Amino acid sequence: MHNRSDLAVTRVRHPLKFRLLQVKQVRPLTPHLTRVTLTGDDLHDFESASFDDHVKVFFPRPGADKPVIPEASPDGPVFAADQPRSVARDFTPRRYDRAARELDLEFALHEAGPAAEWAAQARVGHYLGIGGPRGSMVIPTGFDWHLLIGDDTALPAIGRRLEELPAGTRVAAVIEVGDPSARIEFATAANLYSVWRYRSDAAFRGGALLQAVRETWLPDGDGYVWAAGEAATMRAVRYHLVNERGIDKTRIRAASYWKEGAVAVHEALDD
Repeated sequence: MHNRSDLAVTRVRHPLKFRLLQVKQVRPLTPHLTRVTLTGDDLHDFESASFDDHVKVFFPRPGADKPVIPEASPDGPVFAADQPRSVARDFTPRRYDRAARELDLEFALHEAGPAAEWAAQARVGHYLGIGGPRGSMVIPTGFDWHLLIGDDTALPAIGRRLEELPAGTRVAAVIEVGDPSARIEFATAANLYSVWRYRSDAAFRGGALLQAVRETWLPDGDGYVWAAGEAATMRAVRYHLVNERGIDKTRIRAASYWKEGAVAVHEALDD
């Protein structure tokens, strides 16, 4: 079952580049999520080969017009010694249009921190810096079924994946957000079954999502599971699917997009 060459997940590396971009448009999607369209000639050779890629976003320091962004070197990013470093966070490239030189990022507004603070006051003409993606994990679309799991932070990646899946693809999305006002409508040609759960109804963070995953029916055939969100919740989700539901470890990609009580956490979860 697991030796079909057309279903192999492949890693693609990209040259490390840093870009200075300007805000072209700001559009609220929900009271909790805002889409920012960035533009600039630096985007002429931007590459993003997978829906769960991430770029490092550099924010201007308080009182500054532009962020301080590093230079790329063979040893990685190098910052000027005489300048303070800008705060940086990881974000999913939601949409990229090379011809229009446009890149969309989506910002959650309800989490405290520099990214939410910047997005809440973002205006056309403001500057951001981005670095990467350094690489992509390309997950084929030809699986018999797909299961996408996540919280608010995974919405951009889930939305992009649903747009990219071929018409008629069998896919389920299990998503936990704060309350019904945080729901978004997905544009997709896939055959989508979606389950929304709300933290406002749960006894503890992640509990509603994990319970929904436990209740999710898994079809026969070759499937792939992608999951991203809070670290402890995603570890519990992965443990359940691998150890209690029999999902092969090569057929699940789980990532921590953030961690309760920590900042700037972004890591793959495996054994």
